[in-house]
Amino acid sequence: MSLLQDLRATSLLKLLKAREITAEEITAAVLGKISEVDKQINAYITVTGEQALAQARQADRALARGGDIPPLAGVPMGIKDNICTAGVKTTCGSLMLAGYTPHYSATAVERLGQAGAVMAGKTNLDEFGLGNTNKTSYFGATRNPLDPARMPGGSSGGSAAAVAAGEASFALGTDAGGSIRQPASYCGVVGLKPTFGLVSGYGVIDFAPSLDTVGPLTLDVQDCALVLQAMAGRDPLHPMTEGAVAPDYSSFLGRDIRGLKIGLVREYFGPEIAPGVKSRVLAAAEKLDQLGTIVEETSLPHAAYAAAAYLVISTAEAFSNLSNFDGVRFGHRTGGQDLHNMYRRTRFEAFGPDLRQKLIFGALVLGAGHYEEYFVQAQKIRTLIKRELKESLRRYDLLLTPATPDPAPALANDDSLAMRNQDMCLLPANLAGLPAITLPCGSLDNLPVGLQFMAAPYAEGLLLQVACALEQQLARPWA
Repeated sequence: MSLLQDLRATSLLKLLKAREITAEEITAAVLGKISEVDKQINAYITVTGEQALAQARQADRALARGGDIPPLAGVPMGIKDNICTAGVKTTCGSLMLAGYTPHYSATAVERLGQAGAVMAGKTNLDEFGLGNTNKTSYFGATRNPLDPARMPGGSSGGSAAAVAAGEASFALGTDAGGSIRQPASYCGVVGLKPTFGLVSGYGVIDFAPSLDTVGPLTLDVQDCALVLQAMAGRDPLHPMTEGAVAPDYSSFLGRDIRGLKIGLVREYFGPEIAPGVKSRVLAAAEKLDQLGTIVEETSLPHAAYAAAAYLVISTAEAFSNLSNFDGVRFGHRTGGQDLHNMYRRTRFEAFGPDLRQKLIFGALVLGAGHYEEYFVQAQKIRTLIKRELKESLRRYDLLLTPATPDPAPALANDDSLAMRNQDMCLLPANLAGLPAITLPCGSLDNLPVGLQFMAAPYAEGLLLQVACALEQQLARPWA
């Protein structure tokens, strides 16, 4: 097996420690792969080749010294382009920030750098993270490497595509409404949305601060545990991490899962789910049963309202949070006859049509006469969903759903309602701030099908434990 056929971090680290390869050779190979395939895939907005090679040489020097080496020494990664990186452009996939270079890095990036990871570049995304197709980026659509005529999903589609195409060992994404887990499912990789507040959001240009979470996309569950370990924990720069505690996540892998109770959420196995997806997720549930878990059907009656509540809350927060991008302080500016005219022309020119539509909707639901009718009601639904999930996770260790109703849709698909429904299984975890993981569980028409586990707050270890046990029972015919 050649190097680029096994880019798992665990495999690369074994080769590096055995001195069978150098970090510089790995990085050069990944940069070569990007040069070879990314013109078609468009997973990256910015490739940081020289910087990556310099970081790789630093990792090689650490390896040569011996002793304890950083846990991700020499492992190449991609960073979603709404996560700040010092001295490297951070565009959010938008003309508004096409020339913006931060002077600091996000905490998650800093910690991965301290762990020895090598940044290959910044990955493509839906503009400012509002989307689930990766078609709305100012820098062009990303294509699914398993079938370039199909979407990789979004908004972390560039990160998922980079990992699936061998253009990175792992990548960072952000997840406000399934934006890590949905593209992971479409591209046949593992995607983890941590508990809200476990991984610092400092340095992330998020659009919905109460929903967005940084998380990893990896080739397998073992790598997911390694990357999460490097990022997680309290950050004095981000108050939401005050209660964050990060155990040794790798220590959960390989533990017996017999006796654990897993709830199949009835509402997510209805007619909206493609029969082939449903059958493969249920087949995975049977494997869990064979491994000794207790799988039972359960219900989340208010889950049907999650999409509507998410739409209102996320666009309202986006309207508020993106109001500072006005052409005055930084970012793109279009001249105007007066200040008001300059604001209007700048935002119309620098924001794409899909983003403008969502911001207008956010303004509407926060406006006089609509705030109580829409925004307050959405927050009430959010509370009901959180209560239901909390109660259900008292009875069950994990909840199991499909990741998406269908495999990756065609890139030409313009059915916005159908695309919005692709996140239906994923949204409750964001509204409740819960951890959730997706992993491939089969294929349909040669495209991966994903399933999702949800757990109680800070139960990432349990998620990884069960996901790893199941992963070992599943084949990946597309890999």
